[in-house]
Amino acid sequence: MIDSNVLIAFFSTSVILALSPGPDNLFVMAQSAQNGRTAGFYVTLGLATGLIGHTVAVAFGLAAIVHSSVLAFGVIKFTGAAYLLYLAWQALRATATTFQHRSVQVLSGGSLYRRGIIMNLTNPKVSFFFLAFLPQFADPRHGSMMVQFFQLGGVFIMATLLVFGVISLFAGGLGDRFRTSPQVQKTVNRIAALVFIGLAVKLAFSER
Repeated sequence: MIDSNVLIAFFSTSVILALSPGPDNLFVMAQSAQNGRTAGFYVTLGLATGLIGHTVAVAFGLAAIVHSSVLAFGVIKFTGAAYLLYLAWQALRATATTFQHRSVQVLSGGSLYRRGIIMNLTNPKVSFFFLAFLPQFADPRHGSMMVQFFQLGGVFIMATLLVFGVISLFAGGLGDRFRTSPQVQKTVNRIAALVFIGLAVKLAFSER
């Protein structure tokens, strides 16, 4: 078992990292502003579920395999970039069709949850980050490294849920104030589309 002081230090570091601007928290912010705070919560849960996958990958060494394979890295990152471009297209399309009928397109919780999972799992940088970050807080003298990786992954997920939950509250609350205005909602959707496109480009041109 990992020492409690180490876990506290790891949690504090994880909170700081979750607060720093990055693809995941920008994604949560955009979805919350566009679809409401509840949408942000569902996306956050999806992202957290994706982190479970990355934790398993690191614990079993799968991340190292992807890291060593140019093909695997390319397939994952371009899949993620394509998905983000698809979300951007949906956001732009919503401004053209939704307000023509003066009704708001409502995404289901399951759809938003899946968005979070796909967004997280198709970002190979997360696995590489875990591969570099988690071992710094694990020690073979404290037992199984695999168990420690799962512990650390769980703590990181808790920090992510906390920070992204707060982001969802603020961004969703801000969006709620203006969502009754069709013109403002069009602007919000366009901004969300630009965020998705920016994240897609950044992911597509990322290097190992």
